[in-house]
Amino acid sequence: MPHKPIDFSQKPLKIFISYIGHHKKLFAIDMVCAVLVAVIDLVFPYVSRSAMRLYLPEKLYTTFFVVMGILVLAYVLKGFLYYVITVLGHKMGVLTEADMRRDLFTHLQELSFSFYDKNRTGVLLSRVVSDLFEVTELAHHGPENVLICSLSIIGALVMMFFIQWQLALVLTVALPLGIWFTLSQRFRMRRANVEVKRKTALITAAIESSISGVRTAKAFANEARETEKFDEANEIFKGAKVEYYRSMGLYMSGMEFTTGVLQVLVIAAGGLLIMGGKMNYVDLITFTLYVSTFISPLRRLVQFAEQYMQGTAGFSRFLEIMRTEPDIQDAPDAVELGPIEGRVDFNDVSFHYDNGVPVLSHIDLHVQPGECLAVVGSSGGGKTTLCQLLPRFYEVSEGSVTVDGVDVRRVTQGSLRRAVGILQQDVFMFAGTVRENIRYGRPDATDEEIVEAAKRAEIHEEIMAMPEGYDTYIGERGVMLSGGQKQRVSIARVFLKNPRVLILDEATSALDTVTEQSIQRSLDELSKGRTTLIIAHRLSTVRHADSIAVIEDEHVVEQGSHRELMAKNGIYAGLVRAQEIGEEDEVC
Repeated sequence: MPHKPIDFSQKPLKIFISYIGHHKKLFAIDMVCAVLVAVIDLVFPYVSRSAMRLYLPEKLYTTFFVVMGILVLAYVLKGFLYYVITVLGHKMGVLTEADMRRDLFTHLQELSFSFYDKNRTGVLLSRVVSDLFEVTELAHHGPENVLICSLSIIGALVMMFFIQWQLALVLTVALPLGIWFTLSQRFRMRRANVEVKRKTALITAAIESSISGVRTAKAFANEARETEKFDEANEIFKGAKVEYYRSMGLYMSGMEFTTGVLQVLVIAAGGLLIMGGKMNYVDLITFTLYVSTFISPLRRLVQFAEQYMQGTAGFSRFLEIMRTEPDIQDAPDAVELGPIEGRVDFNDVSFHYDNGVPVLSHIDLHVQPGECLAVVGSSGGGKTTLCQLLPRFYEVSEGSVTVDGVDVRRVTQGSLRRAVGILQQDVFMFAGTVRENIRYGRPDATDEEIVEAAKRAEIHEEIMAMPEGYDTYIGERGVMLSGGQKQRVSIARVFLKNPRVLILDEATSALDTVTEQSIQRSLDELSKGRTTLIIAHRLSTVRHADSIAVIEDEHVVEQGSHRELMAKNGIYAGLVRAQEIGEEDEVC
């Protein structure tokens, strides 16, 4: 169930509390149980003291054992309370983690292409999975440990002052030393843990890259090189982890020394007070019980320190992404793009990436509804970038891109992208069935509409010949399909989407000539009646275009029909002749 949006400009603690606040009932039960656990621990020494001072000297043995029985029942209750804390507390932690993961995934969907240009998939995967897993433990144990330990420490100190204030004063004087040591080491451990998170992300990225490219690695017999790359990342991780455990070892040993010395100080000072007649043995025994009640939460906080460092490190990395704003956002007054005719205009468009290097300069192109514009030129000339400006995958640096005269920056991204269909050279297939991959074009499509789209894409008969027809599993990235089949499935997707504007980004350049000619019939059918922008490497596929624009050195250097450009005998004509000669050489 969706919760109220969280303001990520707030301080981390307030954001963390906001997430826990989504599960108030579980949190309240957890805290009530924690308070009762602390109360039982604090009551036991005091009741034991009363029993030893009142019932045993008066030989009230029956009353003594009744009180002991009540204490046993209290610890039975404590066991049950810990069961509730463990189950409901972890449930709250899991729900909190799920909320964070949902928000993180949703935010990742909103981030622009430029973000993914700079971040590896494996690193992002580590942040979504492993980092947030440790936040679960922090969400559960954090509030619970702080509450139980605070009540136990403060309550034990109060009772110790009540029993013997001079002895309690000795303990209170030694306590700030332990607190100072804890705080001084906490920041060092946190820095070391953040570094461990970064190195873990590197390993995840290395594994993801190697698994994704395993076929290429095997094709080049480079398995050993992939192992070397992983070993390098693994060594970096081990170094960071060892440094973290050095910090943790210093922290743990210091706390063990501090808590041990406190007990020795209490016995020594208590012995002096007994010698001076200011304290009796029963009070010293009770005092030592409270010292145990006092030290136990200290030890627990020491153990919790590693969990806290890991959780806060994961949470800080979570906030790092959540506070990353998309480069491209809908304008506050953005409107839905309604039905369009399909006129597309690039008006004096210039574009450069964040590094400032220009890619396109002062591009003017105009496509009428239903017309086909082909964009050609040398690799890296900005053809794909130009077409990615239309659906706002990137934002123009200067000028404007309009659809039916409306600046694309003035409409919502969702409505704009629903009006634009894209076919790329590198077709992405999701791990699933053929039916699921076609339906991706329009999630609410019926089975009949999916079949119709497949028929129009000329892939229906091939699908029916598969082992389970439309329910055939196609593997990771569609590995069980041929290149031509994947391209036809992607064409079926676009048929199902039925956009008014179509972008064909070298859609057939990765296919062999025979398959390309077969696919071209489907593309011609798909392009009918739609405004089409074609980015092409094989110029034989763009001869039918209404207009061809040649982009070189950031500018449109030539534009016209195939016949006009060939008659002009310029750059385009030279490219055509070069390809024809290359094709003749291939045949020979």
